[in-house]
Order: sequence, then structure tokens, then C-alpha cells
Amino acid sequence: MPIFHKRLLASLLVAVAAVANAQGDSFPSKPITMVNPYAAGGPADILGRELAKRLGDVLGQQVIVDNRPGGGASVGAAFVARAPADGYTLLMGTAAAHTVTPLATKVPYDGIKDFEFVGMIANVPNILTINPGVKAGTLKEFIALVKPQPGKLSYASAGMGSSPHIAFEMFKHAAGISLVHIPYRGAAPATTDMVAGTVQAGMLNVSVVVPFIKDGRLKALAYGGAKRSPELPDVPTFAEAGLKGMETGSWYSLAVPAKTPAAVVERLAQALEKVKASPEFRAALDKQNSELMPQMRAQAKDFAALDGKRLEQLVKATGMKLQE
Repeated sequence: MPIFHKRLLASLLVAVAAVANAQGDSFPSKPITMVNPYAAGGPADILGRELAKRLGDVLGQQVIVDNRPGGGASVGAAFVARAPADGYTLLMGTAAAHTVTPLATKVPYDGIKDFEFVGMIANVPNILTINPGVKAGTLKEFIALVKPQPGKLSYASAGMGSSPHIAFEMFKHAAGISLVHIPYRGAAPATTDMVAGTVQAGMLNVSVVVPFIKDGRLKALAYGGAKRSPELPDVPTFAEAGLKGMETGSWYSLAVPAKTPAAVVERLAQALEKVKASPEFRAALDKQNSELMPQMRAQAKDFAALDGKRLEQLVKATGMKLQE
């Protein structure tokens, strides 16, 4: 290559780097929108609003939560994927948005390639609960009760393809049992019918069912976290109850559209790291029985991609349907 061309190329690279750095230095200069692909009032909304407030404090700009539910989280995810790649539209994503729904049906985005991951936020473990009328006091007793009568009992989930649906299918496969799946439009109505005894079991987010466990309206058999919940210290993990490899929960991540400038993504990542390190945010997670997840940027993208592969293997192994 002629010397003139080499110098020109070097100058262009310096100019590009200067622009990228300037973008990072000036960002953000206006309010940011964080899309939550779930309805207001649920566990995701509570976490999202706490995160938005803390991010806004660190970034010096308001972070506005925009609830865009529907389509198994694909409505909100698609909105962010199509948004300008400037860092002003964020997605508080989940497995449904990034892996489950894209695997189950045709969506107008790629759950991994169309996003740049800022980092993981938290994991909310699921917990196996049953109606007190079910004659089982432990996980082993429940499996022994269900196994000889396949299809007689039923379980509730927060919807087809939801984390509670996938978690219970994992449990059924691991335990070699069969229950009928009753999908609901959210965790609240699923919990209501479990308490009423309309369905006998469920594997919902722990934050939703804790009050019902504490007042005796639901019986907890096994916890999906790596260690016991501080709020429910008497409930064993699945491993402690005799079923290893059954760690299950709903993970949450923060992402922006693909091709967002690296300096902007790094600015957001630094802000997220500060939020996650703050005692106030950690205390808020503890109130929701949520576990902080350490993965940032590249590790977050790898985590989401690996989770998608695991799900695909589970679907093939179990014949599970992610949608009707």
C-alpha cells in the first residue's frame, strides 16, 4: 500500500476513534427509555423501576420505564431491536425475550445478534409449591405421589414458554413424572388458582408466592436457587431435597440495539456496574428474593446464547411445547 494511503487510513482510524470517544463522553445528554416487555405491577416491573431509578442517579439523566407487554416479551424486544442504535433505548430482557420466544415462533428480530448486551442484572429463583391439600410434605413424597398416576394432577404456570413453565417441565423430565400444564396470563392468577386448589402445583418466581407460603396457604417443597432463600430458610434447595441439577429461575439482562457505539455501551456498562455494587440496590434485590448476577457485556451475551442452546436441548429431549 502506498505511504499516502497508509497515512490516510491511519488518519481515518484516529478520526473514528475520536468520534466514538466523544459519543461516550457526551452520553447521555437527554432522558433514556428502558423498555420492560412485561405488564406493570409484576416482578419484572418492580425490578425494572428500581433499576431505572438507580441508573438515572448514576448517569445524571432520567431513565423512563416503558411497559410494552405481549407476544411472550417479543413486542418490547422487537421495539428495542428496531430503535436507533444510540443508547437511548434500553431493553430489560429475559430468557423469553432473547431465547424462548424466538425459538418458539417467528419474530422480527434475532434474540442474540440484534442486541448488544450491557450486562446481566439479577436472577429470581423459582420455587416448587403445592396446595396444602396435596398429601405430600417433601419433594420425594410429592414425586412418589404423582408418579403412579400420570396426568391426574395439574400445575400452573405464568404462560406458555414462561420461566415457570420451562422450570416445571425440567422438573417433570428430571423426576420422571407427568402432570397437566395449565397456563395462565401471569403469575398472579396462577397463584390464585393454586391457593384455591383448582390446580395442585406450580413453580413460580419466589417473590410472587412468599406471602402465601408464610401464611400457610401454599406449601413449599424445593427452592430453585443455588442456596437456600434467606427469607425461607427452612425450604431446601432441589439438590438438598434429592434432585441435583435443578437450579431454575428468571434471569434479567440489560441490552441495547446492535451497532450501538462501543463507547456508549461501555458508559452504560459502567453505570450498571455501579448500580449493582450499591448497597441500596442489593437491599432492593434481597426484598424481592433476587440474586445479583455478575456477568457484564461479553459474558452476558455468552450467557444468553448458552441459555438458548440449553433450552433447545430441553425442548428436543422433552417434546415440550412453548406455544399452543
